[in-house]
Amino acid sequence: MGVHVACNDVTIKGDDAVRVFKSSDWAERAFCGTCGSNLWYHVTEGRYADSMSISVGMLSDTRDMTIAREFFVDRKTAAYDFTHPHTEMTEAQVLAMFAPNEGDGA
Repeated sequence: MGVHVACNDVTIKGDDAVRVFKSSDWAERAFCGTCGSNLWYHVTEGRYADSMSISVGMLSDTRDMTIAREFFVDRKTAAYDFTHPHTEMTEAQVLAMFAPNEGDGA
């Protein structure tokens, strides 16, 4: 489980090391081909196509960031019990949000 930040415009230094794979019918994941670190999750199909979340570890300054939404809360361990208010989404809710519907043409 990782903490991610939504983003629309990203520049990656060392992008020659980035490896991307299709992890589901509607999304792909990227990782560093050198060290294996998770880099981002990119929705490619459905209502949220082109939505991208990058791993918070890629950012140089996160002091003012707060959590707005957690995915798959029904599958997390107690180590991820955050105290400040934010949206929590179950696996079913995440799949309903991101997975393409049969009528979407995806």
